[in-house]
Amino acid sequence: MPQHRPVETRAKKVTAKDVAERAGVAKWTVSRAFAEGASVAPEVRDHVRKVAAAMGYRPNLLARSLTTRSTNLIGILVDELGNLNQLRVLNEATRQVQAQGYSTLLLNINPDYGPAEALRLADQFQVDGLIFLGATLTRQLIELAQNIKHIPLVVCLRNSGEAGIPYVSTDGHPAGAEIADLLIEQGCERIGYMAAPMSERTGLRRLEGFRDRLQSRGKTLSVVLEASHYRRGEGMNTMLRYLEATPRAERVEGLFCENDILAIGAIDALVATNNRNKIAIVGFDDIELASSPSFELTTYRQPVDFLVSEAIRRIIEPNAEQLGSLMAPGTLVLRNSHRHTAGQ
Repeated sequence: MPQHRPVETRAKKVTAKDVAERAGVAKWTVSRAFAEGASVAPEVRDHVRKVAAAMGYRPNLLARSLTTRSTNLIGILVDELGNLNQLRVLNEATRQVQAQGYSTLLLNINPDYGPAEALRLADQFQVDGLIFLGATLTRQLIELAQNIKHIPLVVCLRNSGEAGIPYVSTDGHPAGAEIADLLIEQGCERIGYMAAPMSERTGLRRLEGFRDRLQSRGKTLSVVLEASHYRRGEGMNTMLRYLEATPRAERVEGLFCENDILAIGAIDALVATNNRNKIAIVGFDDIELASSPSFELTTYRQPVDFLVSEAIRRIIEPNAEQLGSLMAPGTLVLRNSHRHTAGQ
């Protein structure tokens, strides 16, 4: 009977030694040809890279990191992927990190995988830095990050509130003030705010700016509605409970919601109870859904691209420690949800 040889299903991986033999150079020359800034003649580098490309060779980044002491790996910490704005920021962060020649290590903090496990993994992978994109910067996470001093940590889109932990964020205080002015100019007398739990809004300063401007213009903050989470359903349920518990004549005429997800939930509640346009609604973030004709949400746009680029700078630049923290202005985006029907 004919004998059948096993079919090779995996091609042999081309090594630096293989390239060196084909190119007629030393093995270390191959490594240097792929290392930015390494001392090697341009014509030799071009020759080695041409041979490597023909052979399908790719340099071993892990092996290179042992000699350069840099993994070109940036860890991204998140804790709420259900938030549409978080997904948008994560997309932008990974895009920009990769454009800089780095790779990302995504660390999803959740009840089953806490900050201790996440930072331990980041340390084991020897990441060059960490960007925190989460909603809740806990005391435990701060203390753990401070203990791993050789890994830079930058907080993005909120204030860290800690000396030694730089942040890049939209300046929430003047943003809140501008939104207060908008609602007052719309003729709103009773004005409220919808927030997430205190643990999630730490460092945002939107509420403080909103309240301060109201007071400076002779208004008071009538109510603070607290949703249990940054989710559309929570925004809707919080508003439904408020509408049910509050007589029509005593309801707020304008409501600033801490982010767009809560604002969209609040609008859903108004639509469900035939109260659309009876309460002016303003959000924060300017997610894609905000511009939908179903919501026409007036909101405050954060300069996400710029803030992400500044966060990355604070990790990869040689003088990163000197850059410190940064707060940038955003932009008020007017649509129609901030307009309300007088006389509820």
